[in-house]
Amino acid sequence: MAITDWPADERPRERLLAHGAGALSDAELLAIFLRTGVTGLTAVDLSRHLLQRFGGLRALLTADRGSFCAEKGLGDAKYAQLQAVLEMSRRHLAERLKVGTAIDSPEAIAEYLQAQLRDAEHEIFALVMLDSRHRVLAFEPISHGTINAATVHPREVVKRVLKHNAAAVILAHNHPSGVAEPSPSDRQLTARLSDALKLIDVRVLDHLVIGDGPPYSFARAGLL
Repeated sequence: MAITDWPADERPRERLLAHGAGALSDAELLAIFLRTGVTGLTAVDLSRHLLQRFGGLRALLTADRGSFCAEKGLGDAKYAQLQAVLEMSRRHLAERLKVGTAIDSPEAIAEYLQAQLRDAEHEIFALVMLDSRHRVLAFEPISHGTINAATVHPREVVKRVLKHNAAAVILAHNHPSGVAEPSPSDRQLTARLSDALKLIDVRVLDHLVIGDGPPYSFARAGLL
C-alpha cells in the first residue's frame, strides 16, 4: 500500500504538520526527506531498511558518498541534497552563536559544539572566547590529534585568549570513540589551563567533552 493510501493521521508529512517534527520517528523523518520509496517498499519501509543497514540515523547521515550512493533508492542527487541539509543545519547553529551573541543557554553552546566537533575523525581541542558579558568573541580550534598536556600548551591558549581580549572561555574537545567521559589527562589539562588563565584574570566557564550523547560538562560535574 502506498503512503498516499494510508489514513491521513498516519502519513509522516501530515503528522509533522499536525504535531511537529519532534513527534516523528527517525524513519518517518527520513521518509519525508526521501519522498519516494522503491519497488515493493514505501518511503517509510525504505527508511527503516536504511537505518538498519547503516546502524542508525547518525551513521547514515555521516556515511561517505560511495557507501551512501550504493544503496538502492539513493544516489548522487540524494547525497547532494543531504549534504546541503546538514550544512544548513550547521550554519543555523553557527548563527545562534555568531560574534556578539550572548550565551544565554548551556544548551545552545552544547548544540553548536556538537555540530562542529562530534563527527570529526580525530580529536580537536577548541576554545569559545567570550567578553565580560559572555558575548561570543570567537570560536577557534587550536589543536588536532590526541589531547594531552603535550599537544595543548597553556601558553598557546593564553596567547589566543589575549589576542581576542577575552574575559572568559569555554573549553571543548571531542572523543571520536563517542564516549564523552573525560580521561585522567582531560582532567589534568583542564586544571592546568584553568590555573594558567587565572593568572590573567580569565575564567574558564566550562569544559565540554563531545561524544555521541549529551556532552560531558566539567562545570555541571563540579570540576571547575
